[in-house]
Amino acid sequence: MRPVAQPADTFGFERILYEKRDWRATVTINRPEVLNSLDFQTLRELARAFEDASWDDAVAVVILTGAGERAFCTGADLREQEAQFIPRPRDYWKWMGAFIEAHDRLRNIGKPTIARLNGMVVGGGNEFNIACDLAVMADDVIIRQVGTARGSVPAAGATQWLPLIVGDRRAREILWLCEPIDARTALEWGLVNRVVPRAELDAAVDELAGKLIDKLPTMMRYAKQQTNFWRDLSWGVTVGHARDWLAVQTGAWETYEGMTSFKEKRLPDYMLFRERAAAGRATERRWGAWAKTCAHCGASGLPEEFDYCGVCGAELEPTQHRREDTADEEL
Repeated sequence: MRPVAQPADTFGFERILYEKRDWRATVTINRPEVLNSLDFQTLRELARAFEDASWDDAVAVVILTGAGERAFCTGADLREQEAQFIPRPRDYWKWMGAFIEAHDRLRNIGKPTIARLNGMVVGGGNEFNIACDLAVMADDVIIRQVGTARGSVPAAGATQWLPLIVGDRRAREILWLCEPIDARTALEWGLVNRVVPRAELDAAVDELAGKLIDKLPTMMRYAKQQTNFWRDLSWGVTVGHARDWLAVQTGAWETYEGMTSFKEKRLPDYMLFRERAAAGRATERRWGAWAKTCAHCGASGLPEEFDYCGVCGAELEPTQHRREDTADEEL
């Protein structure tokens, strides 16, 4: 059996649109009602479309975009994350595997790729943007990383590739401050290749695709492979670790607060964690470390924040908290 591409309309995709014509394959994240955010099914469909495009010799360029005008992609679907991964953090490891697979198939597709940035580009959406080789941006669009402000770390492309694309200092500013980047700044920093009025976006993408089509296909494929060296190196030595670390952190209190605040349309309580840590209290788990034992029934491993035993209901002895620097002085 040899790898054979299929007609684009035979896949039955539900979350994406897939079209192939005139040497171009266009993959559109088709979830405008949730700002083209990424759930598990979307990632699986993206990976399959990228695989097919890589096999199709009638495809010379791949264009990735989002449906509608509001968003290119806004990263992970937080409704899915809250419903499925906060209660079962281990399942985030599986979701992250699908995210990584889609990235790998896009990056190793063997042909040039263009991000058509038609709307807001946020979080994991920007990681798909920078996974593409080139980007064309409408002049009213913004790009933004939000992980450190909302309970995650953008370690599925952004931490690896932004320093290569915009330089170390600017990458730190983007990743740490989580401020929106307008189109003019994105172009100035080298985060995109072209910025055009929205009405000219399709024409600009088509023109760039035409220039890429008029190149020798094998030469282009190997030039891309060589150009990918630093991206592949930084990705290969970090993303597996990031997958496991993020899966563990999915059950952490900071992640819970980030997702809860998003649902409640408020900012996270950033100082809660700093003040608790400064007072010597737990910040890793919402109900504190599993450090108490019930004197009445002997149940152990009870959260330190509990006032009553979760087994027998007896009142628990209070936990004494003190700052570490004070404790050191007493020693």
